[in-house]
Amino acid sequence: MSTISLKNRTILVTGAAGFIGYSLVKRICQEVPSATVIGIDNMNNYYDVSLKEFRLEQLHDFPTFTFVKGNIADKELIENMFEKYNPSMVVNLAAQAGVRYSITNPDAYIESNLIGFFNILEACRHSYDNGRTGVEHLVYASSSSVYGANKKIPYSTDDKVDNPVSLYAATKKSNELMAHAYSKLYNIPSTGLRFFTVYGPAGRPDMAYFGFTNKLVKGETIKIFNYGNCKRDFTYVDDIVEGVVRVMQKSPEKKTGEDGLPLPPYAVYNIGNQNPENLLDFVQILSEELVRANVLPADYAFEAHKELVPMQPGDVPVTYADTSALERDFGYRPSTSLREGLRKFAEWYAQFYK
Repeated sequence: MSTISLKNRTILVTGAAGFIGYSLVKRICQEVPSATVIGIDNMNNYYDVSLKEFRLEQLHDFPTFTFVKGNIADKELIENMFEKYNPSMVVNLAAQAGVRYSITNPDAYIESNLIGFFNILEACRHSYDNGRTGVEHLVYASSSSVYGANKKIPYSTDDKVDNPVSLYAATKKSNELMAHAYSKLYNIPSTGLRFFTVYGPAGRPDMAYFGFTNKLVKGETIKIFNYGNCKRDFTYVDDIVEGVVRVMQKSPEKKTGEDGLPLPPYAVYNIGNQNPENLLDFVQILSEELVRANVLPADYAFEAHKELVPMQPGDVPVTYADTSALERDFGYRPSTSLREGLRKFAEWYAQFYK
């Protein structure tokens, strides 16, 4: 692997107003003041835009951060940004997220996850034109959803992932394939990260912990899928960001094969907590932490607001990350407990919505 310092680099982060993107930008700006960070986000209304605006406000005070409102599916915009800023590192976190939404709104996934990512790959390819150094490392978000309904657990990056159960998962698998092709053809060092159920403060309202909280606050009923027999490898956002920052600084090495052509400088890793939690236990911990943070009253009748329902299309019963490769290559594994992470979320929620 090749070591790359973040110091004095220009780093492009797509999806910069998103949950993980904002958290990453904040971390880089705080810890590496010599780095220049360019962020792009289309600020779409897939969920409450005020949350994205809140995140961006947190980043306004960093003089090394520049924000561009735009869509990565706009090829001309991406070409112009690469020409203007000449990033040496790219972290692609822009994507249309959500498994269930991909069933009702497939077009959004093709535009952002396929066309958008293709534009990023093309811009990385042309960053080497005329002998320029260009992009030294492309890091991009994949997803645990690529494992589909695989029976073998924990999920390993060595497992076959040819049976997606949603269009969202299919687009993420496609990203990995496209990145591999571009790494092989144009020697672009690329690393894909399969994130497992990311949660935390200022997160996504379409995720269970946030959506459940919103419903409970309104006195509505929460639906627990597969009658509660679901397990998720919940991974706290700061653990995800720590993993991304470490990965950014070590790129797959450029090597030449026996045929004289480049061996693709390409890698994929899982980032998960290696600790799947039962959905009913998760709801129990969440409810306790919401009471502790005074989001809900101590006498709240939780049982009356729970409904156990069948599995949804596109869903899987278990996600469980094997992170041994991440530990081997980066000396890191996520470690934030679910209670600790949900406590931080509940405390943030109490402040944000007071």
